[in-house]
Amino acid sequence: MTPSFLHTMVRITEPDRSRAFYEALGFTFERDMDIIRNGETEATNYFFAMGDQKSVLELTFNHDGRSYDLGTGYGHIAVGVDDLDATLSRLSEQGIEPEKPPYSVREGGSRLCFVRDPDGYRIELIEIGRANL
Repeated sequence: MTPSFLHTMVRITEPDRSRAFYEALGFTFERDMDIIRNGETEATNYFFAMGDQKSVLELTFNHDGRSYDLGTGYGHIAVGVDDLDATLSRLSEQGIEPEKPPYSVREGGSRLCFVRDPDGYRIELIEIGRANL
């Protein structure tokens, strides 16, 4: 069997805000699943699709009220968009702003920028309609 990528999991603290954020980026909510241990709901997993890719993002909310520090090993999740300016305009209407204006890392390269989800995780938006990655 050939290995295949399944999903990325991110721990969250506010499910409603996180769901709205990722849906604004173009993820489609698929389902949620409670994790029950000893008759108690320990956590809820929220699964999201992107285009025809099913369950590529899992958001995990632990019901015990814990908080998390962003790890120094975490980088970002990258999302390709056709039109970065239109995407940022749409996100701005929902209160989501880039860390800094779009830029290219090399001459002729794709334009990109970063936004942060409600828990502070960085999401890279890469304009794939204008240049190759």
